[in-house]
Amino acid sequence: MENAVKEILEHIGEDITREGLIDTPKRVRKAWEFMCGGYNQNAHEIINQALFTTTNDEMVVVKDIEFYSMCEHHMLPIIGKVHVAYIPDGKVVGLSKIPRVVDVFARRLQIQEQLTEQICDAINEAIKPKGVAVVVDARHMCMEMRGVEKICSTTVTSALRGLFKKDKKTKDEFLSIISSSFHK
Repeated sequence: MENAVKEILEHIGEDITREGLIDTPKRVRKAWEFMCGGYNQNAHEIINQALFTTTNDEMVVVKDIEFYSMCEHHMLPIIGKVHVAYIPDGKVVGLSKIPRVVDVFARRLQIQEQLTEQICDAINEAIKPKGVAVVVDARHMCMEMRGVEKICSTTVTSALRGLFKKDKKTKDEFLSIISSSFHK
């Protein structure tokens, strides 16, 4: 990978022996290993480490989960927030595990539509709740830095399972919660 970075630097016209670039290939390798660390993680294992029995059957929402990913088409950043809700059916998961599941899938080359579905399906399969909802709102640097160059435009995707898909009232409650600013 370090040799590939050197080739890229040379291709764009840089001097790879310049002081500021000598260690760049190593830094880029380490950064990519971190940014793509999701390939080495398993969302089901993360969730299963913190599943707890409950009598609660009301909506659990974790909102405004920041994430950073990389577009699989241009390998440029996707930056945004994820909102996740589920309705327990005998089991809840430790709250910190939800953002960890987001990271598992965000730290892979992605398209936003797939990221949204993967988060939703992982939670649905592992917790087996009455319903799961995921909304992702993100900026794509492939749209902002190149191409159409539309600064600050966002893309919103959703994935709904169970009651969130079948029951309009449940879906509307979720959408109301994620659009509110309780904590601000």
